[in-house]
Amino acid sequence: MPRDIDEKALHERFSKGYQLIKSDLLRQLERSNCGCDYGATSFTTLEQVYELITKLNLEPNKRLLEVGAGSGWPGLYMAKETGCDVTFTDLPIEGLQVAKQRAAKDNLTDLSRMVVASGSALPFRNNWFHAVSHSDVLCCLVDKLSVLKACREVVHPHGVMVFSVILISPNLSQADYREAAELGPSFMASDDTYTHLLGQSGWDLRNHVDLSKQFMETLQVKLNNEINHADDLKRLLGKVETDIRLTRTQAYINGLERGLTRRESFEVVPA
Repeated sequence: MPRDIDEKALHERFSKGYQLIKSDLLRQLERSNCGCDYGATSFTTLEQVYELITKLNLEPNKRLLEVGAGSGWPGLYMAKETGCDVTFTDLPIEGLQVAKQRAAKDNLTDLSRMVVASGSALPFRNNWFHAVSHSDVLCCLVDKLSVLKACREVVHPHGVMVFSVILISPNLSQADYREAAELGPSFMASDDTYTHLLGQSGWDLRNHVDLSKQFMETLQVKLNNEINHADDLKRLLGKVETDIRLTRTQAYINGLERGLTRRESFEVVPA
């Protein structure tokens, strides 16, 4: 996939996508793919959400920050399941508007708030949140280190952060690295490893899990569903956007199959 997109254009693409979230077809596909119908922009499945709840130690009166929250998955679901208080941040306001509507529908207005903010400039007091999460966000941002530093500033000294990210596999040749960068999110490539970035931003790595197998399974289901509903998708999105959607999903699968890309989860605590 050609890399002729910047962060602003990526935000605009997400914004357009949020306008279609009420579509019965897209909700049906999302339920089949990930087990949710929030208009998710990440690949976090329902099964993985329950693991997140445990790792983040969520319960009533705990404050959770979800960075790059989009339309509220999985933070709203975690608040519903645990009674925790959740704050969402993102830049495309359209996604947060959808999250606000979903919070009202699920009677979670008192437990949730939406803040338009960049992940690298979080407008909260230091040490405020007991837990921070973000799902497949850093691979859509250029300045990953600033986001990790900002998250460290707002988390409680005894807090925890868990995030997933799609990344380029280590120890590739230059040619394979360049090809890998074309087979995933727009800003997946990084000049440094996440382990090093975490150390630079004041985090200690507590656990590190390879989610690539589960990710592959989710993508295969997604691709099959999209192919089976291609005509319906073309009527909803148009042929060009449907073809882009199918091509992107297949590219993600190709990267994983060839070992060029991975999806991983990091559980970290303040250093």
